[in-house]
Formats: sequence, C-alpha cells, structure tokens
Amino acid sequence: MLVHGGSHETNVVATQLDHPPQFITSVSGFTSRRTDRRTLEIFEMVYCGKVNKGIVEQLQRRGVNALGLSGVDGRLLEGPRKKALRIVDPQTGRRRIIRDDLTGKVERVNAELLRLLLDAGYWPVISPPAISYEGEAVNVDGDRAAAAIAAALGAETLLILSNVPGLLRNFPDESSLIRHVPAGKLDEAMAYAEGRMRIKLLGAGEALKAGVQRVVLGDSRREKPVQAALDGEGTGIQ
Repeated sequence: MLVHGGSHETNVVATQLDHPPQFITSVSGFTSRRTDRRTLEIFEMVYCGKVNKGIVEQLQRRGVNALGLSGVDGRLLEGPRKKALRIVDPQTGRRRIIRDDLTGKVERVNAELLRLLLDAGYWPVISPPAISYEGEAVNVDGDRAAAAIAAALGAETLLILSNVPGLLRNFPDESSLIRHVPAGKLDEAMAYAEGRMRIKLLGAGEALKAGVQRVVLGDSRREKPVQAALDGEGTGIQ
C-alpha cells in the first residue's frame, strides 16, 4: 500500500493559479500549509488528481493493479477539523489564533475498506485530504496519515521516503546520517530535524505508539529505494 503527498507540485500549481502558497508555524514549532477554501480546491486538484492518477498509471504500467483513493472516499481517513490554530506571526513574533483554516487530524481509518480492496487484489494508492466528522474535506499531513493507516492495518513496518537519506545530524550534510534512533529517544532526535523532517518524526512516534514495530526514513532518490530502506539504509526507528 502506498500513501503519497504532493506539496511541491501543489505550490507550483497554486502559484500558476495566482493563489500562491502560504505557510504557518504553530507555537510548538511545526510548519503547515495555510488552507483556505481556494487552497483546499487546488490541493485536491493536485493530490487527488494529477499526482494520484500519475502514480496509479505508473503502477499499472508495471503490472500492479493500483486503485487511487483520497481520504475523503468512503470516509477512508476521518477526524475532527481543527477549530483553532495557535500560530506565531512571522512578522511580529507574536502568537495569534486562526479559526477559518480547513485542516484536521486523522483519528479513524476505514481499515475494512482497505482490507476489502487488498483481498480483492487491488493496490491502494492513497492521498489526503481526509473527511471531518461533519463531512468537510480537510487538509491532513500525509506522513501522519500513513502512520495512522499502518497502525490500523497492524503493519510491522512503516517506510517514509523523502529526498534526503534519513535524519541528518547536521542538515544538509548527508554524511551526517543518523542510522538508528531508539523509540524512547525520539524527542531528543527532534533537535536535529529540519523542516518537514519534524513532521516525519512526529508521525513515526505516533505509529510506534499505536503498535507499528519499526519505522524507516528512507531516500526516495536512490535505485530501488523501498528495498534499500528495508535492507537497512536510512534511519531506522524502533
């Protein structure tokens, strides 16, 4: 099963549509996309359309009977919409609250639907957004969604691929790769994480707490990245 993102492509398309991306930083230091209604529409266009169907096409070309879904379909990914976001204003450094953002958190996974598809021979290709309990599409983080899916299906290993070899002690020096992080040391490892890697470590911690035995942060740029990561390349967390 594959869960994907599409942040860079969304940024490109949003800029082309004269609605350039905006990012906000929470008081806890995590950066996320500011998601108003127009941004959510562009997000769905790119994630659920261009990126998702492009991956499905490539898998079909390789003989994999892939089937693309978003978290909205069949209430695959469900949770609350965040009623308020506490952020740090980048101009003033002051804290403020945003109440009209369309972001949420995955609390439920429709594992029955996924097992039905897997048992029928399909390979699910899943993208955000999720669906709120009130029936609104909400932007959720793909890495944390993958963690929730892995836990719901009882997966032994969650593999998270990105454009770096794993967690780097001195970003962007790729020779400073940290090859192993004990699960109990994730909070300390967060001190080395830059940008999106902070969210990946957060998702890794959530997966482990929910019963996943191992998380691997692997390098998507190398040949056969999945096999390489499973063979020990990257950062292993357990």
